Amino acid sequence: MFSTLLGALPVDETADVGAADEDDARLNDVAALSTTGLELISDGGKPARATDDPTAVVARWQAASAATAIPTKAVVMGPWSSARSTGRDALEIAEQIRATIVALAGAGCPLVEISEPEASGIASDPSEAVSFAAAHRRVVDGSEGIHASLALGGSVDGTAPAVLFDLTYASYAFDLIGGPDNWRLIVQAPADRGIIVGALDLEPGADETRELLVWAAHYAASTNGRGLARVGLANAPVSPVGSRPTRADMLRKLAVIGEAGRIAAVESAEELVGLLDRRAVDPRAGRSGRFELGGVEPGSLGPGRFAPARRRGRTGRTGRTGR
Repeated sequence: MFSTLLGALPVDETADVGAADEDDARLNDVAALSTTGLELISDGGKPARATDDPTAVVARWQAASAATAIPTKAVVMGPWSSARSTGRDALEIAEQIRATIVALAGAGCPLVEISEPEASGIASDPSEAVSFAAAHRRVVDGSEGIHASLALGGSVDGTAPAVLFDLTYASYAFDLIGGPDNWRLIVQAPADRGIIVGALDLEPGADETRELLVWAAHYAASTNGRGLARVGLANAPVSPVGSRPTRADMLRKLAVIGEAGRIAAVESAEELVGLLDRRAVDPRAGRSGRFELGGVEPGSLGPGRFAPARRRGRTGRTGRTGR
């Protein structure tokens, strides 16, 4: 069980831009992310471009990794989204990305995240899905010697599971705010694949309930007997049509993810329940003021056994009730 971020930090508007170059800004981001309690961070910047020289991408990761004691991942834009923005051939781009992954593995990078923010198009067009899979088969084949993670933006529900899970990625990150129906794919993911649940909405005023995040982690862990060891918690990507968070808001929300990740990893059911709002675990407590475990047993915190209590208020993009 671990916690991480998806996407980049907003620019620090208080920084003296004229006095700091891009590398300095990234180190400032690393320092800020190191205070959130996340267990896996990036350098906070936008993904490396597929066309970036592998040596430069490695140097960027090494600088971030050396600046913190927290495990640090590299993030590279995927071939599908790169092709959409540049008009280049996705297969050609995939070969370049593979060279970068191999270089990162050789430098000792623990995890590389391949970001595909434009992935939603493959859900409605089978021919696009075939092309997507073909490009990613060139990116990874399992021999790279590094944990490769595929981060999918938006809703990819409707994609044939084999399109994604016949690939050799060790883990998959899903946007569960922009695409709540992505749960349908998660439950079909093989048990040996990691699942990173992007379940915290970054929009101002959105639900930041720890209990919801803990539930999401345990639900993902329950699918196919996956277990918490193969589950990560993260924010959902920033919505392209919603309000963008401020830097301070995003850092605060990331701290919520870090805390929820630590709570979700607690092995004792009784201790776990004691760390949460009792109304989220035992609905009777909200009516009577009493707190009971409600029959919760270790390892049984899956769907139907550990569901967040409904809250009054607006309904968000996930269809759940917000604050």
